[in-house]
Amino acid sequence: MAESVLNTPDLKDLEEEELWDLINDNRHAISLGVRPCVLIPYLRQARVLTDLDEDEILTCLNFTNRGMKTSHMIDLLHVKGHNGAMALLEGLMIHYPALYTRITGRQPSIEPSGFSGLINYTELTEYLVRAVSSMQTELQVARHEAARLQARCCELQGKLEQAQQNNKELSQMQGEHARLRSHLDGLNRELLKLKDEKCDIYVRYTTALEEKSATIVRNRDLQLEISQLQHELKKAQKVTDFERQRSLKNPSDTQKLRDELNAVRTKLLETEMLLPVQRDILAHDLKEVENRSSELAAEVSRLSEENIQLQQEKEELLEEKDCLALEVEKLTVDCEMYQHRSTLFHSQLEEVQTERDKAYLSRDEAQAQIARSLAEKDVLRGQLMELQARVFAMKACSKQRERREHSRDRKFSCDNRRGSCGEFPTSSPPPRRQLCRLNAVLPESFNSFDACEFNDEATNNQVEPPGSESPRRRDFPSRSDMEDIYRSQDSLNFDHDYVFISKGDNFDESKSPTSLPSSTSKKSPNDSDSRTSAPPFLMRSRPQALRITGRVLTVFFQGEMILNQIQVIGGNKTGVFVHHVAEGSAAHNTGICPGSQIIQLKYEREQRAVRMVLEDTTMEEALWALGQVQGPCHITLRPSQDAYENLLHQLKDGEVKSGDSFYIRVNMTMQEDVAGTLAVRCNDIVHVTDTHHSIDGSWWASHVHPCHLEDLKSGSLPNYYSAQRLLIGALEDMTYPRKAQRKEKTLSHEKQRAPRIVITSQQSRNPLWVSVEENNTTAQDSDGCVPSRCVTLMPYTLVSPRFPPICRPVLLLPTMLGRVLHKRLAEQDGYQLCEPELLMASEHAIQMQKGEILEECDSKTHLCYTLQGVEKIMKRGTHCVLPLGLDCVRRLHRAEIFPIIIYIMSTERSLRKLRQKLRQNVLTESQVLECSCSEEPLLDKLPCLYQSIPPESWHDSATLIDTVKTVVTEEQRKIVWVESDTW
Repeated sequence: MAESVLNTPDLKDLEEEELWDLINDNRHAISLGVRPCVLIPYLRQARVLTDLDEDEILTCLNFTNRGMKTSHMIDLLHVKGHNGAMALLEGLMIHYPALYTRITGRQPSIEPSGFSGLINYTELTEYLVRAVSSMQTELQVARHEAARLQARCCELQGKLEQAQQNNKELSQMQGEHARLRSHLDGLNRELLKLKDEKCDIYVRYTTALEEKSATIVRNRDLQLEISQLQHELKKAQKVTDFERQRSLKNPSDTQKLRDELNAVRTKLLETEMLLPVQRDILAHDLKEVENRSSELAAEVSRLSEENIQLQQEKEELLEEKDCLALEVEKLTVDCEMYQHRSTLFHSQLEEVQTERDKAYLSRDEAQAQIARSLAEKDVLRGQLMELQARVFAMKACSKQRERREHSRDRKFSCDNRRGSCGEFPTSSPPPRRQLCRLNAVLPESFNSFDACEFNDEATNNQVEPPGSESPRRRDFPSRSDMEDIYRSQDSLNFDHDYVFISKGDNFDESKSPTSLPSSTSKKSPNDSDSRTSAPPFLMRSRPQALRITGRVLTVFFQGEMILNQIQVIGGNKTGVFVHHVAEGSAAHNTGICPGSQIIQLKYEREQRAVRMVLEDTTMEEALWALGQVQGPCHITLRPSQDAYENLLHQLKDGEVKSGDSFYIRVNMTMQEDVAGTLAVRCNDIVHVTDTHHSIDGSWWASHVHPCHLEDLKSGSLPNYYSAQRLLIGALEDMTYPRKAQRKEKTLSHEKQRAPRIVITSQQSRNPLWVSVEENNTTAQDSDGCVPSRCVTLMPYTLVSPRFPPICRPVLLLPTMLGRVLHKRLAEQDGYQLCEPELLMASEHAIQMQKGEILEECDSKTHLCYTLQGVEKIMKRGTHCVLPLGLDCVRRLHRAEIFPIIIYIMSTERSLRKLRQKLRQNVLTESQVLECSCSEEPLLDKLPCLYQSIPPESWHDSATLIDTVKTVVTEEQRKIVWVESDTW
């Protein structure tokens, strides 16, 4: 450029337009580098400015900075025409020779022939002499200022050495702190090992006790069986002896009868052998005897009858005696058995008493050991808090010292600028106040804890925390400002009693268990002293994990056609409640009443146990789940009359249409077909307030205000599967368009945006999937649980609102075009370019493991963009310009930082306007277009919205920067809608 200007004629010979073209081409540099108070004396001498013009330039209140005054001076000179341009260039040649060479391409010269003749030779000589003297004065002032700066530098060098000495002492203390921490970690690990071994021993001891008790019970059972068998054996032996005795009596009687018969036969033989005389005598005696025998026979018959009766009575008495003897023997055996059992029972009772005494002794020893361990833990915790308090105090002192030095340096630089400006200081806006970190406040309800509270919390397992399958869970906590302070504390483990709570986390006391008193707890003196001074970051983790609920009741009944037995209302926001129960039904007979919240549903389907959690599901999902029950079922209820009455009151007043409330992002465009249908476009945010609006399964939804949570126009919207069919049809029409529709689509293709293709894993659960179609019988698959549709193509995605409190970073796309505009945008007020940081190998490994590295510039030297660099710029209240790609968006979202993504739509015609800028960055138009085409499909895969700038909205780089600033201002006021990770 300089060579082309040197070949041109002299400046005196140039026309007025040519001179002013040279000046206007470098107007920005002149406005930034020239002070009007230096050039005005020469311009007054050349008679192109008057005293009124000088007063207007220097004292007008409308000109708030030096650039505006210089620009107004150039405008006044432009009115003077050729003389104004020549006078301006000659003044620049005298006072700003480098700028003069940059504008004209000529070396400055003080020869009289080099001037235009606006000032005569004498006046010019005098002016030059004054200018040289003023320059000499300024040179002397500059030398004095350099000497003063040298002294100031020496002073700062001494302070720097002192700071380095303090830093060395601080590093030594940090090393000692790290050593103590590592020692504490080792002791903690050994304690954990001992506890694990103790738990294993306890488990083995408990198992041995259980086996011993089982063996003792089995032994007792066997002894009882043996004693019963012995008793039965003795009884059988007694019965056998008795029968044997009875069987031996009959042979003795028969033997006596035989002996008597033989005696009678012998007497009969003797009578046959007597003489006749003896026979006569015997005959006479026989008659007498016969007479007497008749009498005796009568008496004998009488006595025999009596004898028979007595014999019978004797036999009966003997039998009764034998029976009584048998009973006595049986009772004797029973008595012996019971005596044996009583002795066994007494012996076992003595063993139990001895075991009880041993258990009491072991319990006392365990309690004493627990008390000792708790006391040691309190002492260690107090020491840890004292060390942390010292660390906090040292960090606060170092930060205050750095802040004072920084403010002193800034004040010193401001004084230098003020002194160099002379009598016309430039006005600048007041500096922004630095963001300072506030101290956390210790909640009053967590001042101290008791050991009995830990036992109560450990045994309270009746309430389970909410499961991961819930569609709309609580939001994740935001990234803490004190994460860099508490990052080193994550490795500590206080038996999982405590967790580290950051300053930004809010703790809801209503969710804490009622078994945590704040005033009845005991604490050691060391603990009380340390907790009053140490930063309060240790809190109980169990109160956050537990969720206190009401009484839960599980009911079993015949659930066929359950929707005919009960009617339900509610949704995911309020819960699903029983609204009406049919009289005489199985549900009514089991005691189900209105006002009960349905928590869980269990039933069996096709020999499979199915369990559905309905605690926070939508109304559509709850109705679909209840409709699947075709037999006996278990339904878990929680009485919640207050919430039910509140929902009825809201429905009656028209405040809500149902208990559903969630936000979705629409991934396709749907026109308004009939009256009452809500027309939506791709990437619109919609608030769904009723998932069971009509019989056809449509939803009731509303558009959302972009800046605050306010519902706008409302209407019906197709449910998830209906919209999925529409999305599949739209994709089929785009892929295979019909001939009759090609003309209409070509006309409307530019107006309507293509559908957004969002896919997700089939194994993951999404609350929008389980939706009821119009025909449940045809929409179920072979299992009958989930409709057999494409579950990966999503017409809607669930989103949640975020409200970033500070300035959001700015990401310009496409990446190649962003390289051209980054520095230009960073020069604007309120913007700063993110610079890479050079990390050590250890720091790089730690930050890479934590995911705090956004992008690496050079993997060998570890030069990379970090998350801390972005946060530092954001804390200053300025927008951080990110010279990165799309890969950094998800990493920033994990840190609760939501950048403003601006996509500049590019065409060949629009890129011609930036041809010079592209050449300066060694880029071509084809490369930018190729980068734009490759990055545009990736924008739809982002979990957040982005803003596009059409090519017709700007015509050069300046207007493009202004458009970007306008878009950033608008996006900063809007709500950030973030999708959950679909993978």
